[in-house]
Amino acid sequence: MPESITFDLPIAGMTCASCAGRVERALGKVAGVKSVSVNLANERAHLELLGQIPPATLIAAVSKAGYSASLWQSEQSTFTDQQQRLHRERWASLLAIILGLPLVLPMLVQPFGLHWMLPAWVQFALATPVQFIFGARFYVAAWKAVRAGAGNMDLLVALGTSAGYGLSLYEWATATAGSMPHLYFEASAVVIALVLLGKYLESRAKRQTASAIRALEALRPERAIQVIDGREQDVAISDLRLNDLVMVKPGERFPVDGEVIEGQSHADEALISGESLPVPKQPGDPVTGGAINGEGRLLVRTLALGAETVLARIIRLVEDAQAGKAPIQKLVDKVSQVFVPVVLLLALATLVGWWLYGAPLETAVINAVAVLVIACPCALGLATPTAIMAGTGVAARHGILIKDAEALERAHEVSAVVFDKTGTLTSGAPQIVHLSAIDGDEDRLLQLAGALQRGSEHPLAKAVLDACAERDLSVADVSASQSLTGRGIAGTLDGRRLALGNRRLLEESGLNAGTLNESAQRWETEGRTLSWLIEQSPQPRVLGLFAFGDTLKPGALQAVQALNARHISSHLLTGDNRGSARVVAQALGITDVHAEVLPADKAATVAELKKTGVVAMVGDGINDAPALAAADIGIAMGGGTDVAMHAAGITLMRGDPRLVPAALEISRKTYAKIRQNLFWAFVYNLIGIPLAAFGLLNPVLAGAAMALSSVSVVSNALLLKTWKPKDLEDAE
Repeated sequence: MPESITFDLPIAGMTCASCAGRVERALGKVAGVKSVSVNLANERAHLELLGQIPPATLIAAVSKAGYSASLWQSEQSTFTDQQQRLHRERWASLLAIILGLPLVLPMLVQPFGLHWMLPAWVQFALATPVQFIFGARFYVAAWKAVRAGAGNMDLLVALGTSAGYGLSLYEWATATAGSMPHLYFEASAVVIALVLLGKYLESRAKRQTASAIRALEALRPERAIQVIDGREQDVAISDLRLNDLVMVKPGERFPVDGEVIEGQSHADEALISGESLPVPKQPGDPVTGGAINGEGRLLVRTLALGAETVLARIIRLVEDAQAGKAPIQKLVDKVSQVFVPVVLLLALATLVGWWLYGAPLETAVINAVAVLVIACPCALGLATPTAIMAGTGVAARHGILIKDAEALERAHEVSAVVFDKTGTLTSGAPQIVHLSAIDGDEDRLLQLAGALQRGSEHPLAKAVLDACAERDLSVADVSASQSLTGRGIAGTLDGRRLALGNRRLLEESGLNAGTLNESAQRWETEGRTLSWLIEQSPQPRVLGLFAFGDTLKPGALQAVQALNARHISSHLLTGDNRGSARVVAQALGITDVHAEVLPADKAATVAELKKTGVVAMVGDGINDAPALAAADIGIAMGGGTDVAMHAAGITLMRGDPRLVPAALEISRKTYAKIRQNLFWAFVYNLIGIPLAAFGLLNPVLAGAAMALSSVSVVSNALLLKTWKPKDLEDAE
């Protein structure tokens, strides 16, 4: 079976949900297209192809459907095109309003007792440019739709305004000499002006929903300072290769993903990971392209370029999520397929109904025009994608990457969160949890252990040396250092032979725990790893005891408490021993613990929990991937493996457990916006169409309401941009 290829195709000319649906169906019929999703908000078709398909074939299918497509452009080029189009729309709407205002002015002053009317030829002169110059876009798009055997918003506007304009010409031509006929030029002209204004405001608001992608794109530097044989030279990013050295000056953005070779500084990674505080950087530390270097010069070795950088992957994840469709959108797609034909039938029924009722022809036509104008499916098509774009964008700014729209929609239903332990709720690196010195001098005990461990790469050795550094303790050199396989390490310091190791070493030395026995048993019950510091000569004796264990991540307790406050149960699922799992669970207030679970059984445990509700799994390792995939929502912790991130629907860019309730919260907020938008989109039509059909809504008010519906839906979605993770704010 050929490998699937994803492909994005910009689409031009779409104006409503019916347009998006028609483009989707046209592309779906092309041989080799596995799936297609057309997003009205960002005007792109996201396709999954079974092998290579010539772009010209896809473009031809779009063109046959009545729209235009082009090969993918750079983000900057797309942004420039959008700016130019926005500029044209602004001037078109402004000039249409200027020409239409004198036509509607008599109607506006009539309530104040002023009754006057512009001469028919003046009304004609003002309305005609609006109808056929500024309104030409509606005729062109309507003709393409008719030629493709379908209908859209442009067809409704073109038919409605043409009917009003044509009726005015008829009344003017058949009027008796010297009389002032009742004309409807103002209805057709003002409707076009209002629709153009609505489209301009809608386009401007839609651009703001894509601001997250543009902000991420702006983080990519175009040039870097490459260091070759000690010489610095300015080069384009595209000229760099893996393992090249680049110099990053204070205040500059890191041009590549890499590793610090020389220098010390801090990095501002706020826009990439959401981390609000600068992160210290020194030799050996990783740096991310797009982050801002702080106060020091850093020499960085390049580890990733182009599409493989963290920033590029973030952008791809956000774009994929914004291109996808939430399950609720399927309902909208079904409605949009039949919406325009139904509206045309309702308008025809209105016309015939009023005529049979005995109303004058002009009354019947105007009421039918109002039905055509009010029934705009724009708001329906924008309701879901604009909310998803705004929600995924603001989530990305705070370090929450939502991979697909389905994960975003389902996450608000989560009733249980299953946490992996190591690396998720705990730091994943051993630290000294307890220590006890026979003579009570813990600092001296640490110094002796640190001397033995100096230079060792063992994780427990690092924990001892980190503890010495935290207490600012000096560490001496030992002589005759010797690794004791399976037991520990030994060395000579100031004429004393010292050893640090496990209970086997203690027993082989002929020593017993003595007064430390009770502590040792208690700490072993907690699942801690024990190391004994003993003096082997000149006087064999026990000097002290260390208990190593994983420590809770900062924010782990707040995360579980936040979930509890929202009536979401927390579960612990780990392959670690029961003792350490129980200690972590008790510290966090988690009552449901599954310990010593093999990786293959983790997915089965999650599947069992799914029988009682919607389950989210949070993990970071390769062994968590099956469980992440089995859960309704998989959440991968930042810093984890690529396998875990691919299996998860949501990726947290930094390992802060508080981002878990934050991710569920932004999902809830986004889904609420989708429902609000769909409610208003349907309500506009459910209320507006009957009012128009019964003659209670003239075409001018219908045009205003139609324009307002689209703008209000997009503006409501944009309110998501003000969201901030509450749990993180509370902890600051």
